[in-house]
Amino acid sequence: MRVPVTAEDVHAPPGALREKPPPLEGTTITAVRTALPAHRYAQDDLTESIGDLCLAPGADRALLRRLHASAGVRARHLALPIERYAALRDFGQANDAWMAAGLELGEEALTGALKEAGLGPADVDLLVCTSVTGIAAPSLDARLAGRLGLRSDVKRVPVFGLGCVAGAAGLARLHDYLRGHPGGTAVLLTVELCSLTLQRQDDSQANLVAGALFGDGAAALVARNSTSAGPDGTGPSVVATRSHLYPDTEQLLGWSIGTTGFRVVIDSGIPGIVRRHFGRHLRGFLADHGLTVEDIGTWVCHPGGPKVLSAVADTLDLPGNALASAWNSLAAVGNMSSVSVLHILQTIRESARPTPGSWGLLMAMGPGFCSELVLLRW
Repeated sequence: MRVPVTAEDVHAPPGALREKPPPLEGTTITAVRTALPAHRYAQDDLTESIGDLCLAPGADRALLRRLHASAGVRARHLALPIERYAALRDFGQANDAWMAAGLELGEEALTGALKEAGLGPADVDLLVCTSVTGIAAPSLDARLAGRLGLRSDVKRVPVFGLGCVAGAAGLARLHDYLRGHPGGTAVLLTVELCSLTLQRQDDSQANLVAGALFGDGAAALVARNSTSAGPDGTGPSVVATRSHLYPDTEQLLGWSIGTTGFRVVIDSGIPGIVRRHFGRHLRGFLADHGLTVEDIGTWVCHPGGPKVLSAVADTLDLPGNALASAWNSLAAVGNMSSVSVLHILQTIRESARPTPGSWGLLMAMGPGFCSELVLLRW
């Protein structure tokens, strides 16, 4: 859908309009709620404990310490107390912990988001549930349905494999659904307990990077068709979305799955891919809607890590503070995979709310290698 841009829009300050436009016929985000585990640790307090898990006794810890110091993370929340991780003997035990903690956090996030939206569990027509840090059948959403009182005819879409991009992709798929279901209510639930995938006695750089960067959490987002959102819907509205798969990049990011569970794959070439291709695709997406990078007033960017955030800023030629919300989230809670963009969106909605009528862009990248763009209007 192309959004008309008027002459007044062109001459307005970047990211803002002179007057609030009429409501868009589409998807309005009515609530976002993050749930974090109670076990919060300063980054400095985790370094040696993670070294005990990942490195052999007496091994050199210089690289580990450099990675923790340069990750841009000040604190993180973990699904379990740090001293309990050494007792997880195999993937089965780690996955059981994911299930137990994931249900608690998922229930907290989903209940909080519905309450914020002024809705109850029976109002939910579609529940998309995404996680890449554990597996279950029945899935988390099915197990939560009875606990929360969701309708027996609720549509459920459990998603595995999208990783960090799933927060943006999940919102895009909610938008797809709501365009065809006027008056509907759709919910995205993301649950990522990254710490439970950390590999014991694995001194690979990818595992050490993951141990320095990732945190745990859950988030829920409630979206409604604009015609049913109500006059006090806080927004923003979803205007358009775009997905992109980058060819010959399947090995850059994801899991190598074996007897010990999910062994992380993080290739050092990811920032280069971002610099070479991401800006071109993003600019093309905006151009299709009569917009440029300069028109975007609010950036909701997944905090993939310092090198990725720097690559995004470089390829888009963004001012220094454009991605401040992503850097702040990374520092406060680490990279929470698919949860992070929802955590950032909640923070933006609760703090300096963007000017009504201004443009925003929510974006993330993940295994594939892929990107997902969601054009927003406040």
